[in-house]
Amino acid sequence: MDHQGMIIRPPSEAGSVLLQVTLGCSHGRCAFCGAYLEKRFAIKPRETVLADILYAARHLRGQRRVFLCDGDAMILPQARLTDILSLIREHLPWVTRVGTYANAKSLKRKSDAELAELRGLGLGIVYMGLESGDDAVLDEMGKNGDADFIVEQGRRARAAGFKLNVTVVNGLGGVERSREHAEATARALTRMDPDQVGALSLMLVPGTPLHDRFERGEFAIPDARGILLELRRMLAGTELTRGLFLADHASNYLPLKVRLPSGKQAALDRIDQALAGAARLRDESVRRL
Repeated sequence: MDHQGMIIRPPSEAGSVLLQVTLGCSHGRCAFCGAYLEKRFAIKPRETVLADILYAARHLRGQRRVFLCDGDAMILPQARLTDILSLIREHLPWVTRVGTYANAKSLKRKSDAELAELRGLGLGIVYMGLESGDDAVLDEMGKNGDADFIVEQGRRARAAGFKLNVTVVNGLGGVERSREHAEATARALTRMDPDQVGALSLMLVPGTPLHDRFERGEFAIPDARGILLELRRMLAGTELTRGLFLADHASNYLPLKVRLPSGKQAALDRIDQALAGAARLRDESVRRL
């Protein structure tokens, strides 16, 4: 298959057909993100995408999910995106779900009717980066829009019938805004009420604006204890109707998989044990993006 550059996909899409329909990210200005530093955003030709779908039809018949790469396939024009979904349905009829990354800007460009059309054609899950509910942090990190805007688009995605998986980043407010970042993010997650939250811990990537700020002494990352305190505040303040709060990414010091609301107190107790030194943390040397 025509995979250009490094392919980024959510952990839950490890067994999916990775169908690269765009290159890079349509926004590409987040200060902390180094995922697509080597790529300029572009839409891949239809014939290339079709060739990959036909390859999957011949060689990947055991894989029942498709993930549309790169950073934001939702930005594709509606006609192009419906064409891709129709090709998947035609040539990969055994596929049960298609997923994609999306940002608030790309969701805003779709009407409610267009989102419903995509859902009807098999797009079943949307992975969306909230990162923070603190407007000051969002602005400093170069995100597109404030928390209200991102929450609104996430709620529209859920209303259209998509499963919504939202990513947040502990440490993104630095030491200075750790509490504000955690508490505002919890409020935003509660309002958005996603099916799943993925909480990562900040790891600086060389070549990004945030890494440069860190090197100049303009940004301080909370230490392991600070990250745990931030995670505790965030989890304590997050109320989901029914969903998962995951902090089991390789970047996290304390892996957690929490079913909300039933499992919250047990998870908070485990964080308290870690803060008291009674639970082992992931060593800094093995933390990964």
